[in-house]
Amino acid sequence: MTDAATEGELTLGEVSELSRQVLDRVGQAVVGKSEALELVLAGILAGGHVLLEDYPGLAKTLAARSFAQALGLEFRRVQFTPDLLPSDVTGAFVYDQKESEFVFRPGPIFTGLLLADEINRTPPKTQAALLESMQEHQVTVEGQTFPLPVPFHVLATANPVEYEGTYPLPEAQLDRFMLRIGFGYPSPAEEWEVLRRRMSRRTEDQSVEAVTDAAGLLAAQRAVETVTVDDSVGQYCVDLATATRRDSQVLVGASPRGSLALLLTSRAYAVIKGRDYVVPEDVKAVAVAALAHRITVRPELWLHEVTGGTVVRTVLGSVPAPPTVAVAR
Repeated sequence: MTDAATEGELTLGEVSELSRQVLDRVGQAVVGKSEALELVLAGILAGGHVLLEDYPGLAKTLAARSFAQALGLEFRRVQFTPDLLPSDVTGAFVYDQKESEFVFRPGPIFTGLLLADEINRTPPKTQAALLESMQEHQVTVEGQTFPLPVPFHVLATANPVEYEGTYPLPEAQLDRFMLRIGFGYPSPAEEWEVLRRRMSRRTEDQSVEAVTDAAGLLAAQRAVETVTVDDSVGQYCVDLATATRRDSQVLVGASPRGSLALLLTSRAYAVIKGRDYVVPEDVKAVAVAALAHRITVRPELWLHEVTGGTVVRTVLGSVPAPPTVAVAR
C-alpha cells in the first residue's frame, strides 16, 4: 500500500474501506445487486459517467440518489421528456430588469451528481446538450463557457424495451458513458426483502447517511490514479478491445476510449476489492459493462439475439489472459 496519507489525501487502503462503507450504505436502500453496485461505484471512482439500462421499477433511480447521498454530493434529477429543451438542462441567459442586463441562470446540470432519468425519451438535440459537459466538464451557452462543479458525474437511466416515443442514444453519446450496467430482476428472496423493508419503514421515502463529501471523493479518485497496472494487464485491455473490432458479428467494434475505460475502471474495481494493483480478473469483471455499449452488431444478427454483451463474452473466452502476478509496491 501507499505511505501514510498526508492531510487531505487518502491511501488506497482508506479508499478501499471508504468504498465498503459507501456500498454498505447504498445497500441499505437497494436490496441485493451487489455486483452492479460495485460497478457503479467503480465508474464513479474512475471519474466516469454511468448508464443504467434496464426495465422499469428495478431501483435505478433509487441507486443513483443513494450514491449521491452516501458520497455527500449535491444531487439533481432531470426527467427527460420529448419537449425538454437543451436550455432546460444547461441553463440560459435571462434578462435582469433590476440590473438591466442579461445574466446566466445555471441549469440542473450544475451539480455534483446529475440523474438523467429516461435519457432516451428526449430528442437528439437535447441529448447532445450533455456531450460537452460529460467530456469537458463545462457548458457553453451563447459563446460563453461555464465550468461545472468538481466532481461532476452523470448517472443516466434508459428503458431498453420500450421504443415508442424514444430516441435511441447515438454512438457518440453512448461512448461518453464509461460503463453501461443492468440491474436485472431480484431473486424471490430479495424481492421479499424489498417488501419487508417497506413495511418496516412505514413510509415510501428512504435515505442513507453520507460517508464522505465531494472533497473526500476527489481524494479517493486521486488515490485510484496511483494503482499499479502491469504492462501485461494493460496490453490485455488493448487485446480485448481489438478483438471486438475483428469479430465477424460486428459492424463497429470498441473504440480506443473503450480500452481506456476498461483500464481505468479496472483500477477502481481493484481498490474496491482491497488491492493496490490490477489483476486480469478485475478486467474481466468490468469488461461487459465497459465495452458492450460501444459495439454495433450486424443488423441481420439481431433476430439471433446477438448483442454487444454477447460479443464481449466471446472475446473474453478467446483472448488469452496474462498470468496473475502480485505487483510489489
